[in-house]
Amino acid sequence: MALISKTTISEVNLRMDAISVIGDYVRLEKKSGRWWGRCPFHGGGQEKTPSFKVDPDLKMYHCFGCAKGGSAISFVMEMEKISYPEAIKSLAKKIGIEIIYEDGGEEYEKDNSIKEELFELYRRTNVTFSHFLNEKPEGKNALDYIEDRAFSKETIQKFQLGYAPSDRAFLHKFLKQKGYSDDFLEKSGLFSSNYKTVPLFSGRLMFPIMDRQGRIVAFGGRALPGILQSDGKEPPKYINSPETEIYKKGQTLFAIDLAKEEMRRSKTVYLAEGYMDVMAMHQAGVTNAVAPLGTAFTDEQAMWLRRWVDRAILYFDNDEAGRKAAYKAIVTCRKNGLSCDLVDPKEGQNDGNFKDPADILQKFGPEILNKKLKFVITDFEYLISYGGSAAAMFPFLDALDSEVEKADCITRIADIFKIERSAVQKDYLHRKPGKTYNERPDAPVVLQKGAKVTRNAELCLLTIVALNMELYEEFRAALEIGEIGDYAAKELFVALEECFMHEERGTDALLARIDNEALRKFIAESGTSGEFSRDAEKLMQDGLKGIKKKSLEKKLTGLNAQMREGERKKDGNVNIDDLLAEKMSIDMQIRKLKGR
Repeated sequence: MALISKTTISEVNLRMDAISVIGDYVRLEKKSGRWWGRCPFHGGGQEKTPSFKVDPDLKMYHCFGCAKGGSAISFVMEMEKISYPEAIKSLAKKIGIEIIYEDGGEEYEKDNSIKEELFELYRRTNVTFSHFLNEKPEGKNALDYIEDRAFSKETIQKFQLGYAPSDRAFLHKFLKQKGYSDDFLEKSGLFSSNYKTVPLFSGRLMFPIMDRQGRIVAFGGRALPGILQSDGKEPPKYINSPETEIYKKGQTLFAIDLAKEEMRRSKTVYLAEGYMDVMAMHQAGVTNAVAPLGTAFTDEQAMWLRRWVDRAILYFDNDEAGRKAAYKAIVTCRKNGLSCDLVDPKEGQNDGNFKDPADILQKFGPEILNKKLKFVITDFEYLISYGGSAAAMFPFLDALDSEVEKADCITRIADIFKIERSAVQKDYLHRKPGKTYNERPDAPVVLQKGAKVTRNAELCLLTIVALNMELYEEFRAALEIGEIGDYAAKELFVALEECFMHEERGTDALLARIDNEALRKFIAESGTSGEFSRDAEKLMQDGLKGIKKKSLEKKLTGLNAQMREGERKKDGNVNIDDLLAEKMSIDMQIRKLKGR
């Protein structure tokens, strides 16, 4: 690839305004002649006291909190996760500087020109599709359909939806009139590979697919309900663009351009299955949602996301296909360094067809969807519930990069399936290479329902909240279900969340959502005894401190084991200083909980 000339690079450095460049990502304020902001790296932009300083003269930044620093160009590289040449080109375009290449640059410029023409072609095509959807009678059925699915005009506009006319002669004729050649249109990805003038999309609701810079690079098209093909058969529900010069599925995710800002801030991404699921989540206020593009979630997509986020939350359909997709996505996330949780599939199961974000938006509205999205379980809990056997967990164990976490999971698997730990360890270590395991049997194992009820701190805490439901909103903001180990307490947590989401009040509504008879009896007895009715808020706060302390102590034990193992093996991949810093942080949190 041709190199950008030193002259161009020097001019970008000379004319670039560091405050303007960095100010596109961080809110900067001038104090005492210096520019300060909240660090986007270690604080997620949420620091109470700004520690991030920008020097406009040196065109550099430095954070006094995490010690990260560099030039304004390196800042753009870090924030956008792009290479140095890409950052130079991006800045040059913003400033209005012509990019000059060293010897051999003509061929590169020609290739780049073709890509720019494709970007412009897709932009023009989408403007036409949007016009048909919103202004033309031909698009009325498509517009009625998407509005019937409860999508607002703002969401339709935000995602730039369109309609591809059913007239198969229209698009090629229209683009030819705009001056595009037959050869160029043939390679554009907009037309059939067998019939050069027949559009790939016709009579479909259109979803433009953007790259990270917000440029349209492809389309997804959904068939409208009730519309049959000429042979009387139902058409494929979705058709997606083929790969082209500007579109590589593995490097793109639907809505990545809209989601990346919130992903950077929260370090978290929601991953859904389809276009409308993502749109529903955005309409519900969860703007860090994306989706794969007609294929399974890939390693390449996971690696791209890892540049922005640390955590993925999956929300897939709770049917057989959705569970298999979730299983594979969990392993993909873990292999590529992403922690993984899932929106709890059991939540809302009493509402019948309550299966995916788009359905929930249509039937219950954005507020209920937003609430559901906050109720998550860990990937381990999900796989245990739907895996059905210890062996089905082995691919998940393979994907874990922490030996301590792997050892802890083996212990938990042995406890759950009532198998000797040594037997699980032996089967895992000595399984045949390439052997696969049934990801899920026909009947899932659901551990929460009917779990043994034993009085313990976790169950007492959840019972306090259950008997004083006005405390639940505060409680759910302070604790996640993954921090609860007791299965009966988890079932009660799930029931409380269901009542909260459906705005149901009273003990009757709560008990109706609990299948475990012993748990219902425990709550009833506790309620009538009155032991949890006095100073309920203080009891809840004390209980929360106890759970948090227990969770932190468990983490501390794992860290200590990891440090000892690293020192014993003299493993250069184990950063003892990082582990020690994390240990000190946990120690401090524990002391704070103890009031010292």
